Amino acid sequence: MKQHYAMMITDSEARARRAIKEQILDTGSEFYGGFYNADGLTEAKYAVYQITTMTAVYNNEQSCLYHDKAVAGCISRALEYVLRVQHDNGLFDYIDCNFFSAPDTAFIVKRLLPAYQYLCAHAGSDEGSFEKDCREKMERIILHGAEGIKGGGFHTPNHRWAIASVLMLCGKLFDRPDFTERARQYLNEGIDCNKDGEYAEKSAGNYNRINNDAMITIGDCTGEQFYYDNAIRNLRMMLTYIEPNGSIFTANSTRQDNGKLVYPVDYYTEYLRMGHDFKIPEFLDMANTIFTIIRTNSLEAPDFLMHLMNRPDLVELEHEGEYHQPDFQKFYEESGICRMHNADVTWTLMKGKSNFLYITNKSIILEFKIGGSFCEHRAFQAETMKRFADGSGYTLTQSMRGWYYLPFENKPDTTDWWKMDNASRQKLHGPNLDIKVSVREAHDADGNGVDVHITTGGVKPAPFRVEISCAGAERVCGSEYEIPAEAGGVMIGRSGTVSFENAHDCITVGPAFASHKYIQGKFGSEKASGKSFTLYFTDYVPFDRVIKIRSK
Repeated sequence: MKQHYAMMITDSEARARRAIKEQILDTGSEFYGGFYNADGLTEAKYAVYQITTMTAVYNNEQSCLYHDKAVAGCISRALEYVLRVQHDNGLFDYIDCNFFSAPDTAFIVKRLLPAYQYLCAHAGSDEGSFEKDCREKMERIILHGAEGIKGGGFHTPNHRWAIASVLMLCGKLFDRPDFTERARQYLNEGIDCNKDGEYAEKSAGNYNRINNDAMITIGDCTGEQFYYDNAIRNLRMMLTYIEPNGSIFTANSTRQDNGKLVYPVDYYTEYLRMGHDFKIPEFLDMANTIFTIIRTNSLEAPDFLMHLMNRPDLVELEHEGEYHQPDFQKFYEESGICRMHNADVTWTLMKGKSNFLYITNKSIILEFKIGGSFCEHRAFQAETMKRFADGSGYTLTQSMRGWYYLPFENKPDTTDWWKMDNASRQKLHGPNLDIKVSVREAHDADGNGVDVHITTGGVKPAPFRVEISCAGAERVCGSEYEIPAEAGGVMIGRSGTVSFENAHDCITVGPAFASHKYIQGKFGSEKASGKSFTLYFTDYVPFDRVIKIRSK
């Protein structure tokens, strides 16, 4: 992938030049040698990222910064800064969140290891004094860090695999069976990658690829195919999480990437490596497609130059072809999500989410919710999701169960409500409000899309609303109106078909209905997004409505 490699060199050079400008050079500052990140904070992890990128271009003969003195000086100062802020027990702080943190130390050591391995592989009689100094300082940071990681703990599921993979690799590199033994303790819990290929945090935009990287590292250290299989299974699933615009579907994530616009840039080396090592052509296709996405969206190449410098066979590899998403329907039942793609439109259904339905084409995204207040409930969140017998769609259901407290049979010990044992009170149950949503794939003269059939019942008359949030459209049109699709704008559709349009694409929704104007909801209701335009259809429970959505 020589073209990819050349672009990675160019973009790494740009990162290195920025790092040189951003380095803190005030010798009286406690942060001397560090770097301010985008939030104006200085910490070891950010410094290590700059160090490894600069180490790559400094040692790359194809780089215009090869053996550059300014780069060398920047690296030396940064390494001294990292050594100064490393705690006596080997751990680092992630200063906006975690202190004496084994997981964050693992991420730091993980980032540093490829640079250290490269320097070790190229150490010899002709090794320069600067390279030797860098290698020795990196080794001190890594070994000291591994000691701290071994005795530390974790917070989240992915932390386990970051810790285990780093300890496993350090155990192998430094012949430290105590590191390996500790890694095995983490691995003994079993890997949280289900049969769908999804990890516990469902973080398609971030932690999936971090978990994959850990699995690959553990596979390299142990030679056990099982660990590679987890990464391969997730990478296959991720092929179905790519949206028509090339971004990743992130609305199912339980972590900070939820709802964020993320492109699959950092999955590049995983698709390249697994595609090459296990002869999976669609993974190599995806590696090519990722660089097309990078060029199309004017993104920087992945910051993994050093990884490829350690695998020159991947640089020499040339593969023709790109990954073109086929029509598919995937029901990841254990993960509670369905993804379906047909022609130019992708739709997603999710169980247990208020934003239960997404429809996307190349440039327009629609997000659907059913909002309303019933006891403590504020929105439809499906409890069940089942596929139609003919495979053409899905049914989602929820029964919102009403209840009321009853008085204690015996006088409580206190009159303070907040100190009463209210959990032990008997309850009067009922009534219930039932919602059923059937979503069926549809293709007709109006385009490709879905029909959404909503039926509600159980009580009457409860004011509910269908919320349709739109991003990417420039205007909202009906038979007798056209208004800008401004971020934060709202509209109640009364009748007819509503069209979301821009210069390239169009998605229609309808027929509209409006039986009331109560769209805000009670306290605790999710507010309309200030980043998109929201269309409302309203009715009273019970109601039976079909909404047709088409991409033209």
